[in-house]
Amino acid sequence: MGKIEIVLDAKKVGEDYLLTLTGGEEHVGAVAVGLFDEKNQRASSSVITMPGHREEYLALDGARQVSRVTKNTSVFVVGIHQDDISPEEIKNIVSAAGKMVENFISFYKKGDELEEQDKDLKQRHEMNTRSKA
Repeated sequence: MGKIEIVLDAKKVGEDYLLTLTGGEEHVGAVAVGLFDEKNQRASSSVITMPGHREEYLALDGARQVSRVTKNTSVFVVGIHQDDISPEEIKNIVSAAGKMVENFISFYKKGDELEEQDKDLKQRHEMNTRSKA
């Protein structure tokens, strides 16, 4: 079918994070909330998937990963659609999405290190990453 552009947008909302992963015909297909349990030092996530959509894994896993690293709440919205997509293209999108989440986590960790070095530094963690899968 061809290449599809997917975009990961991340915005810091107070101490929490709002992330959207979209591509092709953008929409809301799945929404997950990630939580971090301070007592047990574990992250978990829950997802709501719109009828007929299959983005739940990307949202669920992304929210859990972001909350595990940030130790805060995250909301992860995913909506990627391309007509007549092949299994190989789906595999490529899932792989690219995973790399994009890893890049966000690396970006977050670098910002966190800067804040530890300079308490007066106020850095807004916003990132817009594009990938062709």
